[in-house]
Amino acid sequence: MPQPLDRIRVLDLTNVLAGPFCCHQLAHMGAEVIKVEAPGRGDLARQLGADPDLNARGMGVSFLAQNAGKKSVTVNLKHPEGKAAFLRLVETADVVVENFRPGVMDRLGLGYDTLKAVRADLIYCAISGFGQDGPWVDRPAYDQIIQGVSGVMSITGDESSAPLRVGYPVADTVGGLTAAFAVCAALNAQPRGARLDVSMLESVLATMGWAVSNHLIAGVPPRANGNENPTSAPSGAFQAEGGLINIAANKDEQWELLARHLGLAALIDRPAYATREDRKANRLALRAELEEVLRTRPARDWARELNAIGVPAGPVLSVAEVLTSDQIAARGFLRRYEDVPGVGRDIDVVTTGVQVDGAPAAVADPPPQLGQHAREVWQSVGLDAGEIDRLLGEGAL
Repeated sequence: MPQPLDRIRVLDLTNVLAGPFCCHQLAHMGAEVIKVEAPGRGDLARQLGADPDLNARGMGVSFLAQNAGKKSVTVNLKHPEGKAAFLRLVETADVVVENFRPGVMDRLGLGYDTLKAVRADLIYCAISGFGQDGPWVDRPAYDQIIQGVSGVMSITGDESSAPLRVGYPVADTVGGLTAAFAVCAALNAQPRGARLDVSMLESVLATMGWAVSNHLIAGVPPRANGNENPTSAPSGAFQAEGGLINIAANKDEQWELLARHLGLAALIDRPAYATREDRKANRLALRAELEEVLRTRPARDWARELNAIGVPAGPVLSVAEVLTSDQIAARGFLRRYEDVPGVGRDIDVVTTGVQVDGAPAAVADPPPQLGQHAREVWQSVGLDAGEIDRLLGEGAL
């Protein structure tokens, strides 16, 4: 069946995470994504990840994680003929995505105005740490930097551990998702053609709406609350036998169901816990009362029982535990590629969390080796075999 982005060609000039993650989403929605990489080295992510052998082969785990389904070509964008070949690709493209530092594409002579002259309805998406203008425009930006300056670290952890980095590259990932959303929206415009400027800093702040608005509207500075939900109580992570359980009794009726199920119905009428605001003010004392009972049994048992009576709950799992869960298996979230070229073994990679017409969004092909699709792609824009060989020999491709 046709996928949402069938017949859309995307040129992916991006490196490492935010940009590749954006194009990962587009590929899984059916776009033809051509990864345009630097000759000889390619995306830096090819050298990153927890398997040194794969890093040495240019197929690092960090690259494998978000490049399935893409085609790879190499182009020397500083070489006049490489630049000319790239412009031929642009003539056939619907979207160009780049995450160079602001100004790099202009210095290469390949900025938005140049590419728009080649393809008038082009959607050009630039992803950067701080956007394409402003007093911070020239600052280098990695996920860790954005986590720090966005305030994310200041509200992560608890009073003794904050500021604390989120345990995965949340700023890069949110920036990539924001870019993918913007590209899809721009593809729907009539007539097409847009310059999209995606700031990772602003993308992250946009997802912090509740915390930001508590400051802007209510005048309450956000702070690190650890595993406690500051909007309600009892709501957070509680100690059970052998591990933590998350419980979100955010409604009065859920609180009452929880108290009764734990044999603590007497707490319902206690003045200290009478309203949500009372429970928030006395959350530590309430936690101690609940944990005295919760510690008697495993989190999984409590979670099953509480969910059954309408109290949202779940055990706190490791990454390995959730990936092997029956829920993930039933949804087909992981995709296996067998005997992947350049890797030499089977790999499992994540998809997108989206199902289209009842099936997980997926791509057929594994992540590509560097330059794997050179002849296929260049022939698609009219270069013949002899010309391709010449340009490869001269280092333009």
